[in-house]
Amino acid sequence: MKTQDVELGERSYPIYAGKALLTDPSLYARHLSGRNVLVVTDSNVAPLYLQALIESLGNHNVSQVVLQAGEEFKTLDAVSTVYDELMAQKFDRSSTIIALGGGVTGDIAGFAAASFQRGIQFLQVPTTLLAQVDSSVGGKTGVNHPRGKNMIGAFHQPTAVIADIDTLQTLPAREYSAGLAEVTKYGLINQPAFFDWLSDNLESLLQLDPDTVAEAVLSCCRFKAEIVAADERESGQRALLNLGHTFGHAIENAVGYGVWLHGEAVAAGICLAARFSALSGFMPHAQVTTIEKLLHRANLPIHPPAEMTAAQFLELMSRDKKVRDQVLTLVLMRGIGKAFLTSSYDREALHQMLAEQPAKAAT
Repeated sequence: MKTQDVELGERSYPIYAGKALLTDPSLYARHLSGRNVLVVTDSNVAPLYLQALIESLGNHNVSQVVLQAGEEFKTLDAVSTVYDELMAQKFDRSSTIIALGGGVTGDIAGFAAASFQRGIQFLQVPTTLLAQVDSSVGGKTGVNHPRGKNMIGAFHQPTAVIADIDTLQTLPAREYSAGLAEVTKYGLINQPAFFDWLSDNLESLLQLDPDTVAEAVLSCCRFKAEIVAADERESGQRALLNLGHTFGHAIENAVGYGVWLHGEAVAAGICLAARFSALSGFMPHAQVTTIEKLLHRANLPIHPPAEMTAAQFLELMSRDKKVRDQVLTLVLMRGIGKAFLTSSYDREALHQMLAEQPAKAAT
């Protein structure tokens, strides 16, 4: 087991990563201050890991909520289901919510924890690659609205993250590849050496070699922990973690939540950000090709849905959380490992690039 701390003063917490952690009672005992525990999971994960986790909680008073699996169910109704169980069991501020599952479960459980009685503890036990390297770390919680992704939420840091890489063995291949989009993102933001490592070791990652997977998970957690510690509430540089996400969220919204996996949409979004960066003269076109080749090798889409129009993209992107005074800030790149934020870009050129995408997607 390896440990990486997220340094946030009194809200600091550890990330544990390694094998056989989900069933380690000592990890839970360190971070549960009260007897009452609510485990929130989903219909895919519950049959695999729920009972094992409950047994690891010893003599705690444990309740459970099993949500419907899928991004399309990341709604306020799901959060209300968690509230209902907390109220039915008469849980109070000494209680803890444990999120067992992927990013959707973590977001729902975290938002319920942030808002129930104005905030209770929660602990992340991510079981997908995407959640282990990204969404379980940093305290972003929330749900989708029909008009925009993750528009309802709160910052609420977990008390710990327990990332058991053994759980990735049961992850569908498509979900695993979706997580690799977020892994790639870190190399593109500010870790060019990690991007090169990823390119060299991608086949081992796809084969779930445990040492390679562990190194990728720990590296991503370390990169994100550093960024979150410097900018917890995304007032500046933390927004770089949204590389590919402004385009990606528009894709998810347009096709319907759950049709494209989040990581798939992010992969296509990263390619759009790279193409626009090159079109704007910020990065060499050759590096766009390098990025596209790596994501294609990871079995990820490099073009958005052919049916999406430029007008649809721009309308959905106008609802992004990075819009300030009706101006959208984009995360672009000056090269691999050189992401930056800008609101100074050619709007007409952006429209033209997006208008050309359906033809590219069809080829």
